[in-house]
Amino acid sequence: MPVANFVKAVDGTKSSTESLGSTTLCPSSCPSDHELDEPKPRSTTGRASQSTDLEGADTATATEDGDDADFPDGGLEAWLVVLGGWCAAFCTFGLLNCSGVFVEYYASGPLMNHDAAAISWITAAQAFLMISASTVVSVPSTLPVAPPKMFLTLWSCISPPQQCGQVFDNYGPRWLLGPGAVVLLLGLVTMSFCTEYHEFFLAQSVAAGLGSSAVFSASTSCVVSWFSRRRSTAYGVTAAGGSVGGVVLPVMMDRLIRRFGFPWMVRALACVFFALLAVACCTVRARLPPRPRPFRLVDCLGALRDVRLAATTVAFFFFMVGMWLPFNFALLQAGAAGVPANLIPYLLPVLNAASIFGRIIPGMAADKLGRFNVMIVIGFLSALSCLAVSIPVRNTAGIVVFLALFGFSSGAFISLSPTLIAQISDMSQIGTRVGTAYAVMSLGALVGSPVGGAIVAADDGSYLGLQLFCGLCLLASTCTFVVVRFLLVGCKLSAV
Repeated sequence: MPVANFVKAVDGTKSSTESLGSTTLCPSSCPSDHELDEPKPRSTTGRASQSTDLEGADTATATEDGDDADFPDGGLEAWLVVLGGWCAAFCTFGLLNCSGVFVEYYASGPLMNHDAAAISWITAAQAFLMISASTVVSVPSTLPVAPPKMFLTLWSCISPPQQCGQVFDNYGPRWLLGPGAVVLLLGLVTMSFCTEYHEFFLAQSVAAGLGSSAVFSASTSCVVSWFSRRRSTAYGVTAAGGSVGGVVLPVMMDRLIRRFGFPWMVRALACVFFALLAVACCTVRARLPPRPRPFRLVDCLGALRDVRLAATTVAFFFFMVGMWLPFNFALLQAGAAGVPANLIPYLLPVLNAASIFGRIIPGMAADKLGRFNVMIVIGFLSALSCLAVSIPVRNTAGIVVFLALFGFSSGAFISLSPTLIAQISDMSQIGTRVGTAYAVMSLGALVGSPVGGAIVAADDGSYLGLQLFCGLCLLASTCTFVVVRFLLVGCKLSAV
């Protein structure tokens, strides 16, 4: 979830902070650039006052675009942006949701001499680069000469992650969406010619990962800026594109591999993505003009001084460690458990189909019952599905039930996680805080699958240790969310 989603879209909206009370943004005494106000008390409803640092010059404009009346909240143009975002999510998160297909093919084909831990690094690095590169804003703003836009765009795709947000803030979606689509498609086409481990890593992890990051960052950043009251619905529909991709693509990929082989499957995938990304490029546009923001590392590090944000970030990290394990190892585990071979290709679609409902329904419930309350329930459901369903029930029906439950809860996490940051943040700090939290969270995506693969290898192919590791990580995440809720309202029964 890119930073720009909440820099422009959540500013000034009442729904994102309703459970924390009202905040007044320095109406007449905002400091100059690169200057911070002293922490100021903020009134809350039914709880102790809290203090936050307000960012400088840009806060004066926070209310200009933040009123609910300023957001179209519908109309042809807004819903076309949602359509483009849906197509982008289909091609980016949809591809990521098919990681199990790639892991299974690599393990039984060109990379059969590598263990599960080594193979899982390919999909783990892809997830890490996609998530981290689309969340943190870090292109230096102190270059002696302003570089051309295309140079910044290419830099965002080949330099270390943390670039996309600044390019979006400075130039809008155009210089991310188009070049990002090209890099993603080139990565897929290049994969069709790969035979060695390092070649697959460069094509899938680096090229496809960074290209996906640019595409997803640009499209979703635009989507949420068109909606206020319907923001959860609009973003849920957009994010559901990734789940729909996770339903359609695994079946398509399996059948194409069996009939034409892996190289032609990837080329066919590139053709489908080309059509969908063309729709995204034609329909996605920004509602607000670019608003450059200088990057200051102290803002990112200082955000973690807030105990609530630090604890929420830890919860995100643990959830992300466990979340990708079923996506990567479900097919291998099902084969080892004796699931019929003709059913295995449909397991990931089951998981991702349940994720569609998870990305929409919990978000609607969270607006009424409280975002942290719903997230705690979702986290407990995830841990329960791992520890109480997948371990004791090892038949085909049990595996299908586990994947359906886990798909629902993982989809809810993707949809709800950025709203938790918005709820505990001041309007002017949402971008920095979301970026900081997601940068840390992406590390969980990076280390989770390789650690899981190492556990399987150490257990001589048994998946019990992997299941325990996944369930305990999700349980740790849930307990941390409970701690954050206690920090907010104590033991009160309230929507938070």
